[in-house]
Amino acid sequence: MQDWWRGSVTYQVYPRSFQDSDGDGIGDLPGITRRLDHIAALGVDAVWLSPVFTSPMADMGYDVSDYRGIDPLFGTLEDFDAMVARAHELGLRVIVDQVISHCSKDHPAFAESRASRTNPKADWFVWADPMPDGAPPNNWVSVFGGPAWEWDARRRQYYLHNFLPSQPDFNFHNPAVQDWHLENMRFWLERGVDGFRLDTVNYYFHDQRLRSNPPEPREENEPAVNPYDMQDHLYSKTRPENLPFLERIRALLDEYPDRAAVGEVGEGKRCAVQVMADYTRGDRRLHMAYSFDMLGPPFTAAHFREKIEGFFAGAPDGWPCWAFSNHDVIRHVTRWQDHGQPEALARQAAAMLLSFEGSVCLYQGEELGQTETDIEYHELTDPPGFAFWPDYKGRDGCRTPMVWDGGPNGGFTTGRPWLPVKPPQLARNAAAQEGVAGSVLESYRTLLAFRRGSAALRKGRTRFLDLPEPILAFDRVAEGESLTCIFNLSPEPVRLELTGGRAQGPSQEVSLSGTALTLGANGFVYLAPTDPTLPVGVALA
Repeated sequence: MQDWWRGSVTYQVYPRSFQDSDGDGIGDLPGITRRLDHIAALGVDAVWLSPVFTSPMADMGYDVSDYRGIDPLFGTLEDFDAMVARAHELGLRVIVDQVISHCSKDHPAFAESRASRTNPKADWFVWADPMPDGAPPNNWVSVFGGPAWEWDARRRQYYLHNFLPSQPDFNFHNPAVQDWHLENMRFWLERGVDGFRLDTVNYYFHDQRLRSNPPEPREENEPAVNPYDMQDHLYSKTRPENLPFLERIRALLDEYPDRAAVGEVGEGKRCAVQVMADYTRGDRRLHMAYSFDMLGPPFTAAHFREKIEGFFAGAPDGWPCWAFSNHDVIRHVTRWQDHGQPEALARQAAAMLLSFEGSVCLYQGEELGQTETDIEYHELTDPPGFAFWPDYKGRDGCRTPMVWDGGPNGGFTTGRPWLPVKPPQLARNAAAQEGVAGSVLESYRTLLAFRRGSAALRKGRTRFLDLPEPILAFDRVAEGESLTCIFNLSPEPVRLELTGGRAQGPSQEVSLSGTALTLGANGFVYLAPTDPTLPVGVALA
């Protein structure tokens, strides 16, 4: 199906935590294959797998040591092929994570590069001489804390690492590096994958002059928890040279029918949506991009409206992918817990996200209304958690195992899980919600089916209605179908005056009597016009 990715819904699987098949406490590919029926039953279009490639796991697979191998923790290439085949049987497309801005220090290419300044791969990574006093060449800092430069005694130079010191950055100014990564992508395309999620897609290129970053304008007087947040990363990422390489990636994907790429834009709040727009504009760059703009704390109508309108203003012919949760942030039901009761908030968040113009990504457990796990220090595995404890506890809390039933370890493993399964998460298990009307799981299935059957929600353009907080309201219109989507983003009821509209599809906490529309706590409703030639009218009562 051409352009299947437009309006698609992708389900993110974090393989370590989805399903363990061999009792070692770590999820694996046979476990994913076993649970694909659950994903297909939701009604999504695709599955995105976080990395399963060979890795020493310093950053849980985001430090690759072999781009064409499957790590034994997860299984074998044959297990991968079987998983892809089963997904395709179920009508699911498979997107794999490509972490190419950096690799593991254990990768043979880095071992060769650091051996001397004259070997064939000497310029495959970002090397720089020290300052006269031995200091690093500039002020760039790592996302995970400390300088972004690590001294290597063999070359007597520093190498760049935007993340852990064990994750050296590739030098994409070297055409051989670009060619090599494209061939690694081709390897997986030939094995039948349907596309890629491109990790840290705006980190590929750096300023060749190695100019220091200016400070980030901040209102706070005290230093940030993470010094990375105190710089405007003008020279260390999001460089203009990135765009031609994205065009090379798109050209490769265009050689294969029905493939797609979505880029993760790690950028400051001031320009992330604009970078998303730049990276997807036209038909020669990425198919989709997402940022962390909706993966943070703001839960206001103005915030959601600003991000959607901002994207399409910057790239009317671009395409966004929106998400509320993933493996890097606090789960949204916990993040927004002050704005409603957890289950009601979970259902409303699903309805809202699945109504946004663009494509959508759901994170495993989101369909259960899963909450963040409270991780204690002795349970930590995530490097930034150790670095910034206790103000930032790392990402383990959103990575705990999927909870399938109410039994030991939630049915995830017969062994000891790599992260704990705790009672608050166990209470929101899949089996307890299966077939239960109004459960978060069944609500997700209903909402996904509604979106799938609606041209307006999958393809329609958006027109926001000018209503005050806490009301988010907009029209979606396509192919003669019009829907007005209204959400009360608060735990208190709101009253509206309605003209020319009737309720259609799923809803929550709605009372409609004549022209009086009341939305209760975290209520939402979809309205179809009673007269197709006239828009639905909505105003404060």
